[in-house]
Formats: sequence, C-alpha cells, structure tokens
Amino acid sequence: MIPNTILAAANNGGGIWMTVAMIAVIVIVFYFFGMRPQKKQEQAAQQMRNNLAVGDEITTIGGIIGKIVSIKEETMVIETTRDHTRIRLLKSAVRSVDVPANVKIEAPAEEKEEPKEQ
Repeated sequence: MIPNTILAAANNGGGIWMTVAMIAVIVIVFYFFGMRPQKKQEQAAQQMRNNLAVGDEITTIGGIIGKIVSIKEETMVIETTRDHTRIRLLKSAVRSVDVPANVKIEAPAEEKEEPKEQ
C-alpha cells in the first residue's frame, strides 16, 4: 500500500525529511484555505461595522431588520416597525447593511414617449 518512492526514501534515511516536508505542505495548505480567508472575512465585517451611519438599514445576527437612529462607541439604537419600536444593540450584532444611508431608493420614472417626426 505504501508507494515505492516513500519506502526507498525511508531506506536511504530521507524519510524524516520527507515527513517534515509533507507536514509543512499540509500547514501551508491549511493556512491558505482555512485561516487566511477567515481573516479577510473578519476584517471586512469589522470595516462594515466601523462605517455604520445613522439612517442605514441593517439586519442583525438575530434577523431583526431596522434603521439606525443613533450610534455610540460600541452600541447603537435601531428603529423597527411602523410603531417606531427602538432597540439598543451592540455593533457586533450587525450582520449586514441592507440599504446605506447615502443611497436613496427612487421609484422608477415612467417613460414619456415623444412624438415621432414623419
């Protein structure tokens, strides 16, 4: 079951170096496919939380959707529902910003047809 090259390396004294090289390769692969993407994702989430602004529409990790009313150092107050229910949350509870405050949603304008010249 063991490939002949590994057996030959073990007989020649190269088995230890081969094992160390394989462990190094596994650690490098684990870093590039496991840890590095997670760090990038955490940095993006932290940047998003640092850039929160009053008026942003957000979704929390618990699924609550609301509009930010005020922001302090580590907390914020969001307003939900038509009854203007206010909830105080930690910034770390924000999953995503759905509609940034600086983006206005406009209703699609109706197209006006111009008379064609014949």
